[in-house]
Amino acid sequence: MPTSRPDIQTEDDIKLLVDTFYNKVNADALLAPIFNDFAHVDWPAHMPRMYDFWSGLLLHTSRYRGQPFLKHIPLPIAGEHFQRWLTLFLGTVEELFAGPVAEEAKLRAQNIAHVFESRLRPNPLSIL
Repeated sequence: MPTSRPDIQTEDDIKLLVDTFYNKVNADALLAPIFNDFAHVDWPAHMPRMYDFWSGLLLHTSRYRGQPFLKHIPLPIAGEHFQRWLTLFLGTVEELFAGPVAEEAKLRAQNIAHVFESRLRPNPLSIL
């Protein structure tokens, strides 16, 4: 009999989601080099910001301060990176949680990936 998964409800749930997701990112052959070799992410500083970011989106806290898109502009990332990021994130949510807030997390991640990818993709009309 399958075990029922809880919904995302607490700060501990956010921390579990973010920690599990970034463990997968750090083990991923496509994404780990972007985070570690190119961006040189300071993980002890980055993780609390990610807890605040996702807590704000999913639990409606207001601790996050920042402009996440700007950090992504200089990165050598393309559609395949966004797809892998999204696959890992959605898989992590599915693995750990189920319910309305978990569904919101997946929707938010899809929207973030879409917006970031479309804003970072060169516009062929801009060279005219």
